[in-house]
Formats: sequence, C-alpha cells, structure tokens
Amino acid sequence: MALEGLGRRSLTRRPDERGYFAEILRSDWTDFTLGEAPVQANLSMSYPGIVRAWHRHARGQVDYFIVVQGALKIAAYDDRPGSATRGELSELVASADHLEVLRVPGHFWHGTCAVGHGPALVVYLVSRLYDAAKPDEERRPWNDPAIRDPATGAPYDWHRPPHK
Repeated sequence: MALEGLGRRSLTRRPDERGYFAEILRSDWTDFTLGEAPVQANLSMSYPGIVRAWHRHARGQVDYFIVVQGALKIAAYDDRPGSATRGELSELVASADHLEVLRVPGHFWHGTCAVGHGPALVVYLVSRLYDAAKPDEERRPWNDPAIRDPATGAPYDWHRPPHK
C-alpha cells in the first residue's frame, strides 16, 4: 500500500455449531490502530454501484471499515502539499467472504463504492465522536475530475476494476 497509515488486518472467524464469532478490533492491536482507537461505531448499507465519496477529516479522525455483507471498494487519495505520496491513490477491495478490518487515516480523501450484485453492509468505527453541529468533514463530488488515477492520468473511475 502506497499511502502511509492505510492498512488491513485479516480477522479470524471462530466457528462452532451455533455459527461463528470474530473479534473485529481490539485496543491491544496497537500495531494496527497506531494509537487511534475507535470511540464510535456506525452501520452503513449501500446498494450495488453506489459511490459514497469524496470526503476527508481535518481533525485527525481515523476510519476502520469491516464489510459484513457484500463487497466494497475503498479508495484513498493524497493531495497534501509537501507529502511524499502527493497524487497517489490506493484502492482496497473488502468482502464479507474474507473478513478483515481496513484502516483509513482521515487526512486522505476517501470513499467507497459497493461492488458486486447485492448490497454492501459495513460496520465502521471512528476515532473521533461525530459532532452534528460541527462535522469533521470536507467534501468533494464523487466524480471530481481533480482526483486522477495515477496509473492512467484520467479522472478516477469508481466503476472500473482496481489496478493490480
């Protein structure tokens, strides 16, 4: 992964005759949370093909995504002046078929696109409480032509398969 702080951690399902159990995030996973433990949990459902983008968090929020149904493409873009990765874009695809948690530092522009044939259901945890009176979000249109695909130079296309 090109963008610093972006991460993924496989989760272990512990099956038994009743179904399964999985830990999705622990405070002692400090090598993964990097000291930014979640303080709020949210649930989001997106229909196939729906894009929820672009946004970033100016006050240091980190997002942790766990796809529990369907599949989701998550993209993060760095446009910070002076950053060694300025202009870089990373794509991650997460699926309920392979349970994992994805870490996205909020200073990157980021968003999601539900991929596949059914809805994507996502539990996402955040490291800062949401304040409706003063939201920690800056927004850009999902199809903002200023966000370019570094591999092609073209505006980023949420609906094409990720680069390998």
